[in-house]
Amino acid sequence: MAIQVLKRVDHAAIKVNQLTIIFLCILAFVFNMPWVVALVALVMLVGVLRKAPGFDFVYRYAALPLGLAKPDILSDHPEPHRFAQLLGGLVLTAGSISFLIGTAAAGWAMVWLVIALAALNAFGGFCVGCALYYWFGRLSIPGFTRQPPAGSIPGMRPEG
Repeated sequence: MAIQVLKRVDHAAIKVNQLTIIFLCILAFVFNMPWVVALVALVMLVGVLRKAPGFDFVYRYAALPLGLAKPDILSDHPEPHRFAQLLGGLVLTAGSISFLIGTAAAGWAMVWLVIALAALNAFGGFCVGCALYYWFGRLSIPGFTRQPPAGSIPGMRPEG
């Protein structure tokens, strides 16, 4: 087995990203604004391309300066977190398409799925997308090359 080098991952930035996604998706639902769902999906997918949490600007320019968050740097792999963000962005994109074709119930169901999974990660410390990434790696699916940090459960937040 090859030695894997862990990187410094700011889990506070990831958490602020998740909380922002939850807040905006609930706001979209309450005020029936599907366009907000499409915007959240776009920000998430752009974040994947940038290799950063989509809403990292909320973290850097609001949460940190206002003292709402402080850096929480852990040795971890960033790839599973990006994969989880990709999945969430794709589900919200599918939800946005559902709104466009007139199946709003399916669209809102996808939005609530993302809300539930983001909440599980933000409040419970378990990332379903990260767990899937590691499980795909166990199945030797190309592109899924990382293994959980030593001593951690796939999908769970690694110990500091």
